Amino acid sequence: MNPLSAFKVAYRAIESNKIRSILTTLGIIIGVAAVISLVAITQGAEKMIEDQLASLGGSSFIVKTGKRGVGPGSQEKAYILTPKDAEAIKELDIVTHVSPLIDLGQQIIWGNQDWYTLILGVAPDFVYINDWFPDRGSFFNNQDVAGTARVCVLGKTVASNLFGSENPVGQTVRINKSIFSVIGVMSSLGQTSGGRDQDDVVLIPFTTFQKRIKAIDNVESISVSVRSSEEIPIAETQIINLLRERHRFGADEEDNFYIRSQLSIINRIFAISRIMTILLASVASISLIVGGIGIMNVMLVSVSERTREIGIRMAVGAREKDIMVQFLIESVMLSLAGGAIGVLVGIIGSQVASYFTNWPVVISFSAALLAFSVAAIIGIFFGIYPARKASKLDPIEALRYE
Repeated sequence: MNPLSAFKVAYRAIESNKIRSILTTLGIIIGVAAVISLVAITQGAEKMIEDQLASLGGSSFIVKTGKRGVGPGSQEKAYILTPKDAEAIKELDIVTHVSPLIDLGQQIIWGNQDWYTLILGVAPDFVYINDWFPDRGSFFNNQDVAGTARVCVLGKTVASNLFGSENPVGQTVRINKSIFSVIGVMSSLGQTSGGRDQDDVVLIPFTTFQKRIKAIDNVESISVSVRSSEEIPIAETQIINLLRERHRFGADEEDNFYIRSQLSIINRIFAISRIMTILLASVASISLIVGGIGIMNVMLVSVSERTREIGIRMAVGAREKDIMVQFLIESVMLSLAGGAIGVLVGIIGSQVASYFTNWPVVISFSAALLAFSVAAIIGIFFGIYPARKASKLDPIEALRYE
């Protein structure tokens, strides 16, 4: 029997039992659709997080006080970073911008309006590190830092809640009993993936923060940028060596500071995401296996129902190979039909979920191709036993079968 004839016979056999064929492929459809949807949603989440972190500065990182993964309150002898450390870091050739960082929640008052927000003490380089600039007015400069100037730049949320539609630039506000001149309003960053409002902040010179907001000599962290993300590992090593040398750490002493980069955050998120995808895909693959078992059972029933047909075909010259190929083709056609429908359902389901949840999805052609290929393999694997059983029937006994 030529391949075209075998396909025609297989198609007629499947079409003659439409309801049974649809129910048989249900497990394959669910499994493939689940895999496509999971991969689409996971990759969409990865893309969203990657874009958001990249917008914060893909070539920047932060040097923070304390040990990685340990809360500040748990450290008896916390290593204290200082503005001098920031100056030393800025002298490294690989570093482009540096800014000390200190923050504290405070009330900001204008007239009879007040708003509780985050006061952030930074250096002028902060805007270049984060690629975040004022869209009204200006940012403070190095002279303002040196002179501990009482100037501030408002985030969009603070400006909106205090001043409404009025222009805040040139106005004065009170923070912690000190009067500050508003010299600018930052462009809008919006919310993080965790729901934090990045525009609910007031930026002031870090020296002014140390004098007017909180009397401290140290800084909580130092933000650093380099020319490209590829230089981050080199810069991290140089900064670690520099800080250990500046604070005379012994060879056996553990660092009381750590470096957190956007790149490392992305890599950790992606690692967790990949593990979750594998776990969820493994669960979804159970449906594929169940679907394969269903195909095998239906094919065994089909062999039993068509025993006499098999006997007649053998009597007129069909070989064992011909019978086996025909039943294998039927099995693969069932699984491929289920795979194709599953891919379609998975894509549509992902888009529907994205529409109602406002969650981005990325349809992966490779995932669809892989799921479709796995469906074909399942059809072959679970179709071998019924096909082999059909091909081994005794023609005489098969012709006697009623």
